Amino acid sequence: MPTDSLSTTFAALADPTRRAILARLMSGEATVNELAQPFEISLPGISKHLKVLEHAGLVERSRAAQWRPCRLEAKPLAEATEWLEGYRQFWEESFQRLDALLEELKTRGEETCTHETKEKVTDEEHRSIDRHHA
Repeated sequence: MPTDSLSTTFAALADPTRRAILARLMSGEATVNELAQPFEISLPGISKHLKVLEHAGLVERSRAAQWRPCRLEAKPLAEATEWLEGYRQFWEESFQRLDALLEELKTRGEETCTHETKEKVTDEEHRSIDRHHA
């Protein structure tokens, strides 16, 4: 089982049922019965999904008399978003470089990309990826 919070968050988000539960909780608190309604899953099955989400810190259950409403906890999602942001920036910069190269080729009057040019772009992108992961 993953031990760091980011791994635990992504493991919890890996299941579509858990993502659907989180989407429902974005509109406000809900009981287990309310969360189970759209699914063809038993209440114990929904409870297991909720335990995974609670373990990841994505859901918190409170007590209100006999009710145990669940609510979304967004902090782990913010941490995952922050981590993903670096990759979004990387791809945005890669696309900007590709756009600049295509504009340069267009300006030169080259209507088609030769095999050598395609290899150059590919090699440059691979070096960029390697530098980013180093």
